[in-house]
Amino acid sequence: MMEYRSLGRTDLRVSSLGFGASPFGDAYGETHPEELNRAVACAIDHGINFFDVAPYYGLTLAETRLGAALQGRRDRVVLMTKFGRYGLDDFDFSAARLHKSIDESLARLKTDHVDILLAHDIEFGDMEQVVEETIPALEAIKKQGKTRFIGVSGLPLGVLMRAVETDKLDVVLSYCRYNLMIRDLDQHLTPVAKRHGSGLINASPLHMGLLTKKGPPDWHPAPAAVKKAAHAMEEYCASRGLSLPDVALRMALDYAPVATTLVGMSNVAEVERNIETLGSTTDPELFEDLRKIAGPSFNQIWESGRPENSDSLLLVPQA
Repeated sequence: MMEYRSLGRTDLRVSSLGFGASPFGDAYGETHPEELNRAVACAIDHGINFFDVAPYYGLTLAETRLGAALQGRRDRVVLMTKFGRYGLDDFDFSAARLHKSIDESLARLKTDHVDILLAHDIEFGDMEQVVEETIPALEAIKKQGKTRFIGVSGLPLGVLMRAVETDKLDVVLSYCRYNLMIRDLDQHLTPVAKRHGSGLINASPLHMGLLTKKGPPDWHPAPAAVKKAAHAMEEYCASRGLSLPDVALRMALDYAPVATTLVGMSNVAEVERNIETLGSTTDPELFEDLRKIAGPSFNQIWESGRPENSDSLLLVPQA
């Protein structure tokens, strides 16, 4: 049975399992529109009401496909998109680009507003600009009614914490910082988000494909030691007749401070498998065994963004 949680200080109640539409942009392999449409319909019928996308995914393809799939269903979902990242190395967090970007996204998504609009991967921007120009511009878009709520996303926790501390953000999305391989979200960002009333979204509970039988895509930025540890974890689960992705998702869903956990889905089988995980039981001993298998690779993360935005510079080491 689907669980719904309050998203920070917003009036939104979101499904604990969220639908990540990045696969709609063929980032993890070729997909087909008809199957994507069926996946969206299946997800909504099973109670998933939170959908996430971005112009970056498939270079606008994901937004276009999700917009088509949501026709006739838009009023049943909480829809989130982003702005600021448009390609692998194409970033623009200026107010002018934001005002253009939201209109482009609304056209692709076939709606007059989104429920949440995020600045995407802010660690690739100048944080002075993000704080002094980007966030105020997001507030302006909110006043115009093109989005109900605003926030930021990124990998390094330090920049997310700084943005949240402006006390102007409704939502913050963190990815690859709370799963079987890493849990430092709980130490750093979670208490800050709670203090400021910002809703917390966790993405990539499978560590961007690392915690799967297939393993990570070629472009995955994790160090070799982390990939090796993840493979050992998969072998351990397989030896016990367990699916590592199912175990990883269950562990992430158990983290109460997070309102919704985003999982990439592109077909009905994936939706139904993830729904089944909602009914599974938690095994803390198994989680601890997997943590031991991860060894020194546990809580290890790769660099992302500008050097000055690195967590090695911005985070205070925990005692």
